Amino acid sequence: MTKLTRGAIAYPASSLAYKTGTWRVERPVHLHRAAPCHGACPAGEDAQAWLALLDEGEPEKAWKSLVSANPLPAITGRVCHHPCEQACNRGRFDDSIAIHAVERYLGDEAIRLGWDYPVSSPPGSAPKLAVVGAGPAGLSCAYHLIRLGYQVTVFEAMPEAGGTLRSALPPYRLPREVLDAEINRLLTIGIAFEPETRLGRDMHLDDLKGNYPAVFLGPGAMKAHDWSVEGAVPEDLHMGLDLLREWVNVGTLPKVKSVAVIGGGNTSVDIARVLRRVGVPEVHLITHRAIPRPEVPEEDWMPAIPREIHQAEEEGVIFHEHRGVRRLVLRGEKVVGIEIVHMKKLKRPDGRVERVPFEGTETLLHVEQVIPAIGEQVDPEGLETLLGHEAYLNVDSWGRVAGIEGVFAGGDARRGAGMVSIAIGDGRRAALAMDAYLKGRNLDEERAPVIGYEQLNVNYFEHAHRARPPILPVEKRKGFEEIEGSLSGGQVTDEAARCFSCGNCFACDNCWTLCPEPAVLKLTEEAKGGDHYVFDYKYCKGCGLCAHECPCGFILMEEEV
Repeated sequence: MTKLTRGAIAYPASSLAYKTGTWRVERPVHLHRAAPCHGACPAGEDAQAWLALLDEGEPEKAWKSLVSANPLPAITGRVCHHPCEQACNRGRFDDSIAIHAVERYLGDEAIRLGWDYPVSSPPGSAPKLAVVGAGPAGLSCAYHLIRLGYQVTVFEAMPEAGGTLRSALPPYRLPREVLDAEINRLLTIGIAFEPETRLGRDMHLDDLKGNYPAVFLGPGAMKAHDWSVEGAVPEDLHMGLDLLREWVNVGTLPKVKSVAVIGGGNTSVDIARVLRRVGVPEVHLITHRAIPRPEVPEEDWMPAIPREIHQAEEEGVIFHEHRGVRRLVLRGEKVVGIEIVHMKKLKRPDGRVERVPFEGTETLLHVEQVIPAIGEQVDPEGLETLLGHEAYLNVDSWGRVAGIEGVFAGGDARRGAGMVSIAIGDGRRAALAMDAYLKGRNLDEERAPVIGYEQLNVNYFEHAHRARPPILPVEKRKGFEEIEGSLSGGQVTDEAARCFSCGNCFACDNCWTLCPEPAVLKLTEEAKGGDHYVFDYKYCKGCGLCAHECPCGFILMEEEV
């Protein structure tokens, strides 16, 4: 029995006899929760993890962490719509982390310094799998299959890999030297590449299924949707994607004085900007949606990347929001104008929202050409049995094609894709599904819960605005020159330091230094993360101070059992 003095103070070294953990009704636990950037990334990147490595002065390790999900960061760092930044908790504090700019920097550094992808060549005895299409979905799938230990052959209809990245993305968004460098590096990891091999002409799906135990289809969506206005079609109708490919490949477009582009996606914005570059004085873009602005609900935003829309505005593209084409004004079979009408949202009895013309709001717009850019669908050649009468392949969340064993698909060939990072994520998930299929395993859909801003203690962070990459002045945007530049190494380091490390311990020592018992023990080696701290529950009273003072929300109080 411990003896006490008259003042009821324990003699030296006797306090350990009082196991104050018996007072506890709640206990602290370490719980890793996904950062919002991770939860929002369609490619599956954990930006918090690679930003932490960059902050520790390990750029090559940061890149290798990044490419464990996305093998094309120099590309996506330029063209991704980066929903990670919209989700970033730091945006509630001052400015979100410039994740795409840091991603681009790491991708460019890997090309410049020749960093090796974290893969091993598969053994000669490994199963051989087939990938159709060398766009972002197909390349991602092939890369992840190599990482999983398979031999992979990629079949591509075009002479070079890249898909829409090569055929339709303007070089001012994605310079061809960057595209070539990153894709060529990727192809050298052991991928067998068969160019100029078209599905339905040089090979057939039944043959692929017979020769390979699993097949991934990433043919893209290369066929424009049919377009007319009440059956009327202009004589000189050109579809947006076709014209975009013409400009990318040839550098010229038809000479006109005024054009109306119909649509709201990236293709419509790209072709509108290209028309301004080739000297068209008046370029209108007609869209059912709105230009992305803080006061506009996100579900009403144009689907194109917001920064591309705002740059198009700077370059003189005239946007007509919430408008649709009511009729064409023709002289003979040539367009001389269009009647546009305000479109309003109407909720149907089944709950669907439909956009319908608002009678009495018609206006006339004088233009010499109309260019529809209303989306694309899958070219049915070679895929007739899978498509039926549909425009896209029917797949589940893992890319498994409905009703056909061993066939998987992703990217623009499925409904609802349309972004490069989504295609890359489709390829990664399909590779995991193919591996599970061949090994007879079930797929785990569980993901770590995402941590919100309210679960952080931001009092330990100082305000610091995000780094802004240099932007080419409007008057110099005349051709193929890249518009957005790169951050410097110092800016990238500063940007990584701004990360809140949401849901993941960064060894700040708060729990260890502030525990009143102390009931938090630290291991003898240098602390770098949550594994270096241990709760001593014999003495923890459950006061919750450690959880309250944890900046990154890595400690949670749970009810004592």
